Amino acid sequence: MNPRAPLRLGYGTNGLTDLRLHDALHLLADLGYDGVGLTLDHMHLDPLAPDLPARTAHVARLLGELGLTATVETGARYVLDPRRKHGPSLLDPDPEGRAARTRLLRTAVQVAADLGAHAVHCFSGITPPGTPETTAWQRLEQALTPVLDAADAAGVPIAIEPEPGHLLATLADFHRLRTRLGSPTALGLTLDIGHCQCLEPDPPAECVRAAGPWLRHVQIEDMRRGVHEHLPFGDGEIDFPPVLDALAATGYQGLTVVELPRHSHAGPQLARTSVEFLRTAAAATALKGAPTP
Repeated sequence: MNPRAPLRLGYGTNGLTDLRLHDALHLLADLGYDGVGLTLDHMHLDPLAPDLPARTAHVARLLGELGLTATVETGARYVLDPRRKHGPSLLDPDPEGRAARTRLLRTAVQVAADLGAHAVHCFSGITPPGTPETTAWQRLEQALTPVLDAADAAGVPIAIEPEPGHLLATLADFHRLRTRLGSPTALGLTLDIGHCQCLEPDPPAECVRAAGPWLRHVQIEDMRRGVHEHLPFGDGEIDFPPVLDALAATGYQGLTVVELPRHSHAGPQLARTSVEFLRTAAAATALKGAPTP
């Protein structure tokens, strides 16, 4: 049985896009977060701009000064193509499009290694219209293989996220990919708690328990059944103490990152209320599980 792990909270910079990265990191440190889910984007450590190694080294120093750890996330909407949301993907019909996404993920692996980040997050993408399912899975496997090779060499795991509407949408899909690839050590899972509430057959706490051996990154927010909308805590249907209890029981030691990418207009306020909500829920869970004197 895994030892219970303390909750280590982060906040995603995709929910703080109105802030400079320097200001966002200082905000999170001041609020008592343990780390940050750093989305590589044009406003936050642009992965395509010049002098990336020097800029990454600067961010690494700042994280160290502030006592923050990081996960590198790669869900920027328009970082590769200013006219196609999340395009091109690992499933793109154009081989060069798939190669561009692969290059971005390999760059993210290097950035993560330079930051001392504990994982690189990614997702499959939506199956293009008219693409047979067998072809889509082949494309995903082929495009991801060089990323996994880079991750293995760098010692930074890839944490792929089941995303509603994507080819890889569920925990079952993650295991399908893992099996196809021969269960590589570098391939792990990003579990989004809201997505579990949205579409998994089991409750979120059960999803956490089932996913435990493969967890490399966790995202968290509120959500309603059947509706893929990331909500502030208390606005959805999730009962969080059982989820946090299950997460602690897995022994997971990475970051649990608040994921509110459509709420940047209220980012500083939601960063404060989110950490308060989750710390309170975690404390209630610990109190419930404490032995009776």
